[in-house]
Formats: sequence, C-alpha cells, structure tokens
Amino acid sequence: MATYVIVHGAWHEGALFEEVAAPIRVAGHTVHLPTLAGNEAGGNKRAGLDDAIASVTDYFAEHDLTDAVLVGHSYGGMVITGAYDRLPEGSVRRLVYWSAFVPNDGEALDDLVPPHYVDLFNQLEADDGSVLLPFPVWREAFINDASLEQAQEAYDKLNPHPHKTFQDKISLRSNPAEWQVGKSYIHCQEDVALPASLPWHPRLSEKLGLYRYVWMPGSHEVCFTNPALLAQKFMEAGRD
Repeated sequence: MATYVIVHGAWHEGALFEEVAAPIRVAGHTVHLPTLAGNEAGGNKRAGLDDAIASVTDYFAEHDLTDAVLVGHSYGGMVITGAYDRLPEGSVRRLVYWSAFVPNDGEALDDLVPPHYVDLFNQLEADDGSVLLPFPVWREAFINDASLEQAQEAYDKLNPHPHKTFQDKISLRSNPAEWQVGKSYIHCQEDVALPASLPWHPRLSEKLGLYRYVWMPGSHEVCFTNPALLAQKFMEAGRD
C-alpha cells in the first residue's frame, strides 16, 4: 500500500480534498492533505513560494514520511517540484502532476500563464497581498462541468491566495526532466483554465521528460464535480 500526499492549488486548503481522499483510503492507502503556508484561513497572505515549499518539506519531516506519492494540483505543481528538489533521497517514490504547472529552474508561475492572467491578478491584489479569483472566471474556465449551484458552493469554500507565490521564481538544482523518479501527468479533457494556445498538456507535461500520461473527463476543479473518478486516476497515476 502507498502513502499519498496531495498538495492543493491556489485558493484551496487540504481539507477540500477529503472526498477525493476517502476512496483512496478505502483501497488501503494512507492519504495526507496538508495546507500550504499562506493558504490557511487567516494565514500570511504575503507568503512566498519558498514558504509554501518549506511547508511541504516540513510536513514530510514532522510526519516522518518516506517513499510517498506526491501529488500536486495546478499551482501545487510549482510546490511539489520545489519540495522534491529539496527533500532527502527516498522521500518520494513518484510525482503526480494533476492539471499542474511544471517549472524549470528560474521560472515563476507568472511565466507559465497567459499575460491576461498576470494583468488580472496585478489589478486584483488586495492590501494584504492576496488575490481571489473572480467568480465569472471560476465559473466559466475552472469549473465549467458543474451546475451554477455547485460552482457557487465550491467557490464559497475558497480562500484568498498569496499573490507573491505566483511571482516568485523557483530555484532548483536540476530540472524535472532530469530527475530519476517516477512521474505522472493527469490531463482533464475539459480543463480550459488555461487556453488551448497555452495548454496544460503537452506544453507542461512534456517538461517532465519520461512520464506516465493519465487522462480523464472533467474540468480543472473535478475534485468538486467527480471526486471518486479523480481518486481512481490518482491511484492509476501513482501505482508502480
């Protein structure tokens, strides 16, 4: 049986993945759902990318985790990339990127998204350094496979996200394509959070070098609209 550590994306907390974790636990696996620095309710909204990465490496140390399947969603791909680069050898058996950013050394999330997102978040930054995704963007681009009621219910669970984590450039000793570790990429077929001109797959997935491709129907936020299927895909992506 495996140990899964699921790292959420922007505006989320670990607890939002409980419905995804449940079937994985039923299958006999252990699942951890940490919340990243800056994303906890009332957290420091001026936290940077290094703070978020450190919260994962600290979580591994505090829970004495080894040989884990480390999963990252969206912005969480930036975090698991940095965490793997810094964790002791043997901590991670496989990296799973689910609709996630894959950075090389020196890249920021802002370098990997279309300019209109960068401009939007610059305009929306609050006095505390946070940004919150506008509901129309959430509804049409992030959770387009949900009813209006389900989209609103999920949106009401989101937290303002520390903007600095999008702007900070990651520092890596080597790039993901060079890593001698199992890697998987889960591609959601209805995910239009990024435009077709700058897609998740293959633009970002191919930066992993050798990797396992797993596809499924659903939007960027399929964790809310079909958590059971997402759990199955996590196990397909995480198997040996």
